[in-house]
Amino acid sequence: MPLYEHVMIARQDLSNTQAEGLIEHFGTVLADNGGKLLENEYWGVKTMAYKINKNRKGHYALLRTDAPAPAIQEMERLMRLHEDVMRVLTIKVDAHEEGPSVQMQKREERGDRGDRRERR
Repeated sequence: MPLYEHVMIARQDLSNTQAEGLIEHFGTVLADNGGKLLENEYWGVKTMAYKINKNRKGHYALLRTDAPAPAIQEMERLMRLHEDVMRVLTIKVDAHEEGPSVQMQKREERGDRGDRRERR
């Protein structure tokens, strides 16, 4: 089955447990349609670059899935209808990366930017 990554933004006035409950809910939607939620990461409440539905902040989450296309379409349809979900981005990937996402890594672990003094 194809592999997908989803980033979801939920309303800021939800509690952390309610936001994590949304992740579980959409994981069961995938399971009911023949897919699997392989991994999920709750990134917490983050400030957005611009307001979405009068909200400045939102609960961010990453879902890594292995599911057929009809299961993904059904999950996205239910996400669009759900009043707590503000935005969803779905990307088809060839393989999932091992370990935590870039958002969850500490700045020292990333190592991709280098020290500012070295650039001068």
